[in-house]
Amino acid sequence: MKDRKTAWFIAGVSFLLLVLFLVGLLSGSVAIPLRQMADILLGFERGGAAAEIVLGIRLPRIVMALLVGMMLAAGGTISQAVFRNPLADPYIIGISSGAVAGAALAFVLKLSDLWYGAFAFAGALGASFLIFRLSGKRGKTDASSLLIVGVALSAFLSAMSSFVMYMAGQDSYRVMVWTMGYLGAASWFRVALLFGPLLLSLGYFTWRRHEVDALLLGDAEAHSLGVPVGSMKRQLLLVVSLTAAFSVAFTGMIGFVGLIVPHGVRLCVGNGHSRLLPLAAYSGGVFLLLADTLARTIIAPVEIPIGIITALFGAPFFMFLAIRAGKESYNGA
Repeated sequence: MKDRKTAWFIAGVSFLLLVLFLVGLLSGSVAIPLRQMADILLGFERGGAAAEIVLGIRLPRIVMALLVGMMLAAGGTISQAVFRNPLADPYIIGISSGAVAGAALAFVLKLSDLWYGAFAFAGALGASFLIFRLSGKRGKTDASSLLIVGVALSAFLSAMSSFVMYMAGQDSYRVMVWTMGYLGAASWFRVALLFGPLLLSLGYFTWRRHEVDALLLGDAEAHSLGVPVGSMKRQLLLVVSLTAAFSVAFTGMIGFVGLIVPHGVRLCVGNGHSRLLPLAAYSGGVFLLLADTLARTIIAPVEIPIGIITALFGAPFFMFLAIRAGKESYNGA
């Protein structure tokens, strides 16, 4: 029964991906006929303005949306397992805010794209371990501690980012738009830079999937199964920071993907990370492509920052989870 449900789920997400892929290629200020689009993709038409628009602008944007969505969803899935908390997400608990602060600093220093990722990684790494240390109580992280620490840290890092934007002077508007999430600067060079962190993070998470499953049982149970709980959590958070850092560095602050997608996929395939992790990553890519398509088409030709679209989906869902967690905590008291 579960295999059949999983198969239907994959088929539905794949069909949505195909539709969004076509819409993404056809949408834009310049109308390109479907037949001409097919000739360009198949290599029958080379050169010209239409080919440059399709292959140099629209296609890399679609690919970047898929890659970033996969990284965000995978990071959210692992964060929820590490903290054993449904509210854990790099955006909600402040890891992404650390990445934004680092990437904004690299922007002000006028460094290259590669340094954006390095600075963002340093900021995300520092934020993740600070959250891990401050939100723990007797080896366990509960919802209230996680939210308090995450909100406080996000506020502090947002203040730092605002200061950096203020120091940017005339470029502050560009930084502000970037912090709301923006995929319009996609390029094949940036896509190539994202492939490495994506493959590394998904490969590591897949390799450690059984240890991640053990963490869901609790620290004591995981330790009894031979899992080095402390070091394993630190290693997983290190890689989660990598996913948050590079997604933020190239597309800005895009929230709630790592919160919504793992929960939706978990309802269909269960908690086992052998299925949950790859399907959550796949669904995260399609979800972000959906959000970007809506951002480009709702009030075209004006483009809405993609972070606004994901927040419209994610904020109500987050409030629902927070209320439910509070009721469970109250009933268990």
